[in-house]
Amino acid sequence: MSAPVDRTGPAAPPAADGPALPAAPPAAGVRGASPASDSPAGTQHRTPVTPLVAGLGVLAALAALVAAVLAPRTVTLLADPGTLTRWGLPAVEGVHHLALALTVGALVMAVLVLPVGSPAAARATQVATGAGAVWTLAAVGVLVLTYASVSGTPPTAPAFGDQLAGFLTGFSLGQSLLVTVLLAAAATTVAAAATGPRSTALATALALAALLPIGLTGHSGSAEGHETAVTAMGLHLVGTAVWVGGLLTLVLLRPVLRGPQLQGVVARFSGLALASVVLVSFSGVMNASTRLSGPADLGSRYGLLLVAKVALVAVLVAAGWWHRRALLPALGAERPRAFWRLVVVELLVMATTTGVSVALSGTTPPVSDSEPPPAWSSAEVLVGASMPPEQTLGRLVTLWRPDLLWVLVTAGLAVAYLLGVRRLHRRGDRWPLWRTLLWLTGLAVVLAVTSSGLATYGRVLFSTHMLQHMSMSMVAPLLLVPAAPVTLALRTITPRRDGSRGPREWLLWGLHTPVSRTLTHPVVAAGIFTGSLMVFYYSPLFGLALSTHYGHEAMFVHFLLSGYLFVWSLVGTDPGVRPTPYPLRLIILLATMAFHAFFAVTLMGSTTLLEPFWFETVAAGRGWGEDPLADQRYGAALAWAVGEVPTIVLAVLVAVRWVTDDSREARRRDRRADRDGEADLAAHNEMFAALARQDADRQAPTTRSRR
Repeated sequence: MSAPVDRTGPAAPPAADGPALPAAPPAAGVRGASPASDSPAGTQHRTPVTPLVAGLGVLAALAALVAAVLAPRTVTLLADPGTLTRWGLPAVEGVHHLALALTVGALVMAVLVLPVGSPAAARATQVATGAGAVWTLAAVGVLVLTYASVSGTPPTAPAFGDQLAGFLTGFSLGQSLLVTVLLAAAATTVAAAATGPRSTALATALALAALLPIGLTGHSGSAEGHETAVTAMGLHLVGTAVWVGGLLTLVLLRPVLRGPQLQGVVARFSGLALASVVLVSFSGVMNASTRLSGPADLGSRYGLLLVAKVALVAVLVAAGWWHRRALLPALGAERPRAFWRLVVVELLVMATTTGVSVALSGTTPPVSDSEPPPAWSSAEVLVGASMPPEQTLGRLVTLWRPDLLWVLVTAGLAVAYLLGVRRLHRRGDRWPLWRTLLWLTGLAVVLAVTSSGLATYGRVLFSTHMLQHMSMSMVAPLLLVPAAPVTLALRTITPRRDGSRGPREWLLWGLHTPVSRTLTHPVVAAGIFTGSLMVFYYSPLFGLALSTHYGHEAMFVHFLLSGYLFVWSLVGTDPGVRPTPYPLRLIILLATMAFHAFFAVTLMGSTTLLEPFWFETVAAGRGWGEDPLADQRYGAALAWAVGEVPTIVLAVLVAVRWVTDDSREARRRDRRADRDGEADLAAHNEMFAALARQDADRQAPTTRSRR
């Protein structure tokens, strides 16, 4: 696939905030190459404003109409919020969903699909900026009208502004909506100022982060399974935004894509869309499972809307399959009508699906996921789950509550690793079996920590939580790092040849950034690994991790990444590890062991309970086990004992690496000496002989003068 050719002016400038990859030469036989070659100089990057506004307006109007018709318009218990709120909120939400999808999709296309510095990438960034502005304004509208709806106060009421301010600062729903507005505005600002792939990637990260609070504003509450619902909603939003927004962006980029280049971009997007379809479908099923008590609930209003959405998704999957099979050859043959026939149908179905989704989010499900069961105790309401029976070793193994996020993460990493190994074997390369076994075992440890009885009792007992911490930060990395996943990825992921950045290019960039070189230094990695113990447990972060779902997931991510970075900096074999003298590595490891012991001993002797409200409330509700302070001391002892064993294993690995590296270097010198006849030794001896002759020559005149 070739990069767009500009015959009227200079080539696209390189990225200002990162090194640009070399563009491929123009492909032979491409007619017209790009509209940029047919446009006056200086206008090749302009976005056609009228078709863009008209197309988005039609789609937004359709989504808003479907949402407004299907959404329930009930009067709140407080008061009627007015006609503007009842009809305006679904319409604004429809525009909001389409705008956020277009923003995310355009940014993902610019980062992962389109060549860096090309007219198509520049136009995608412009589309993301315009759509982001609409998204930000729509998010403000959703915020205002949502408060009007839940409070029963029309926006025109005299005291509405003061009440809205209290809603934004004192209620979790208002805070989530406000965070979405701020992140959407930040993503739009960064996209507008983007000058290269790194700043565009930052805008993409901000836009994806803005989707997370939206998951908290749906059916999430504090009932059984609400964590699965929140995770499923977040994954659903990400998959839908990439899928729908990517297709919309592809339509808007059609004027600057031609022939083989269009064929290559569409083929690449098809793979991205397929992954999004899998994510959307799986997360949708998991989300629905928390809101339906059985098949009979499919006859309810919520169930019927859910069936309609599933049917529309099935239509989109079928359209995508046809898109893959029939459209790509037609695109290479320059048959644009085939492209537009499929796109128009798929966009109409997508817009209708968006409207149904908005109506579904406003419909009360058969099983409430916002109110806890009446029989729950205050401890169960606090934890968000029914209280487990007394902890035993057998229940730690058998009492599973799968965490949807980590189920997907571990399954995805396992499949990706196995596919990489298979690709190596198919081309005749070998990959050690022991590395594969270590990788799969490490992922099994991660899954057990997040989804087994360890996770079930981790919020109930501090001692079990510390067992989770040590397993996630010490045991799992010791298994994952020697598996060398980065090396496997670099050997199996196909490099891009058209100037775009795929997973391999972004991985190489990340390995060679100053931030990466700093973080992989053993001193820095050890500082993060040990310092985060004090920061996490003696700050409000621990309470945030216990009481919020996203905080809990972020805690696991930090434990795993900090431990992986520490182990990688000491015994990692992947590219990017900073070469450090082995004596310094052992000194750092011994210092880490001493700090772990100091932390554990300090916590064992403490008479102050960490997060007393949480653990005292839970202790009163569970009715079994030791009191919270005794359990905290037991957890500190576990942290000391369990944490030191992997550290000793790590010290042994460092020593073994030291010996093997010295032996490998000695063998390398011997082989080189055999090849060149010990030329290095001869040169070394010749250097000393020359120095001796120079000394003799300098001393000769002194001897003659004395005579």
